Order: sequence, then C-alpha cells, then structure tokens
Amino acid sequence: MIEKGTWVEITKVVLQPEERAKNIPEDTKKTPLKMWVKGFCKRECDIGEEVEIETLTGRCEKGIVTDVEPRYVHDFGDYVREVSLIGVQARKILIDGK
Repeated sequence: MIEKGTWVEITKVVLQPEERAKNIPEDTKKTPLKMWVKGFCKRECDIGEEVEIETLTGRCEKGIVTDVEPRYVHDFGDYVREVSLIGVQARKILIDGK
C-alpha cells in the first residue's frame, strides 16, 4: 500500500490512436499519446491503480500509478566530438577574432 502524500509517477492517456493527428507517421498513429506526471498522491493507493496527484506546482492530475518515489533521469545523449569542441571554437573566435 502506498501512503497518502507519497511521491509517485502516474501515466495518463492523452489521446487514443483514433484521435491522433492524421499527418503523423503510421507507426505513431497506432499508439496512444501518453503523458507521465510526478506528484504527491492524494490518497492511499497501489501501483496500477488510478489515483489523483498534486504536482509541485499545485496542478492536480489523475492517472495510473506506475512508480513510487521516482527519480529524475535525463542526459544529453551520446558523446559527439564536434559538439564538445563548440565552446573551445567559440572562445577562440570571440577572444582572438579568428
């Protein structure tokens, strides 16, 4: 049982496949558009159950609980040599004028 006030992540279907735009790729059209939102559950619940949450900004959303105490995970992708040199090249241009 997940206690009221616990930080959780919910999943909610925003658009069913038949509601999606007509000009998107065929494989995309076949899947529902989903959103994932993190917030504090407003009542006791279990994973897989629909619950209402309140986000850090005070917005309330309903969805299916998919994770308990989720962490934020993001990065900027794989290393790209050209991108790593942009700062060096920019400084050289700005400082040296070359």
